[in-house]
Amino acid sequence: MRHRSSGLRQAKTYLNHPLAAAPLLAASFPAGAQETRFNMTRGATELSQQVFDLHMTIFYICVAIALVVFSLMFWSIVHHRKAKGVVPAQFHGSMKIEILWTAIPVLILVAMAVPATRTLIAMEDTSASELTVLVTGSQWKWHYKYLDYPIEFYSVLATPRAQIANEAEKSPDYLMAVDKPLVLPTGKKVRFLLTADDVIHSWWVPDFAIKKDAVPGFINETWARIDKPGLYYGKCAELCGRDHGFMPVAVDVKTPADFEAWAAQQVALAEQAKAEAASAGPMTMDELMALGQQVYDSACVACHQASGEGLPGVFPALKGSAIATGEPGAHIHIVLFGKAGTAMQAFAKQLGVKELAAVITYERNAWGNAKGDMVQPADIVAAIEKGE
Repeated sequence: MRHRSSGLRQAKTYLNHPLAAAPLLAASFPAGAQETRFNMTRGATELSQQVFDLHMTIFYICVAIALVVFSLMFWSIVHHRKAKGVVPAQFHGSMKIEILWTAIPVLILVAMAVPATRTLIAMEDTSASELTVLVTGSQWKWHYKYLDYPIEFYSVLATPRAQIANEAEKSPDYLMAVDKPLVLPTGKKVRFLLTADDVIHSWWVPDFAIKKDAVPGFINETWARIDKPGLYYGKCAELCGRDHGFMPVAVDVKTPADFEAWAAQQVALAEQAKAEAASAGPMTMDELMALGQQVYDSACVACHQASGEGLPGVFPALKGSAIATGEPGAHIHIVLFGKAGTAMQAFAKQLGVKELAAVITYERNAWGNAKGDMVQPADIVAAIEKGE
């Protein structure tokens, strides 16, 4: 089940830009296909419905105030105009009027504050949660870790670069699809802990009435109880760098039974991956280069570019670089564990040992580097065991 509004097509052209702004997305991601794109979405949670109801309550109060004020104003203009010979009254001050036009707005504000406070308190109440997920923002991907299950993974934009470069026809889920969506169950209160590895990000899913900053060194929290299964989309809503517009959020909501089946499958796959990593045999140069190019195009090309020349002054080149043409151990170390104080992330937990061996081999033999050496899965396993 896919949840999109009719505003999606109008948003596609705008979202093509990496600095796509948040306001238009509010019209693009609501779950209910029947929702107008000129209003807030009702969403798929009890909390989002409360936010929508609060919004409509305040809106109707403002409409009523406007009707009363403008009606009195226009009535006065028409019935007390100079053409009718009306002589303006002459008076100075009135304590009753002063009290009246102070007391009425105060009462209106109190009437607004009560439901608003109730909703805000509900939004901050993460107690009695049944599932906790740690959400970590990185440039430019999300990391999800289930604190109640031995499951964690990165979620990365799945839109092919050819579509982004206008070299291929854009798919319906352009700039929204990810390789691994966050999977959640219906009917359970899910607590989200949010932080970041590098700069400030913001995890935003309109259908859940959630938009919470992910700040390095801090942990913010929020929650959701989702009523309907389906695929829900969001975005990073904080300008976090050049690929800000390429950092989508996708949440696949399943029934509790399907979620438990998925969780069991993920645990089994993780164990299988560990076993394969421990027994991974040597790969040929052709195998390493073919797999390495695939991994590079999905994980490295955004910063270092397809040509390996990087972005001068921002991201270093790999073509002819000291890292890619120097001692293999240093190359392996920086790819596995990253480099503090830079945008170079640690990929030891993001990629498998074969993928790591392949991409390092590719970087050492592409763009004319031609070192001729091969990094094997066993080298990656040994480096990980050795640690930083």
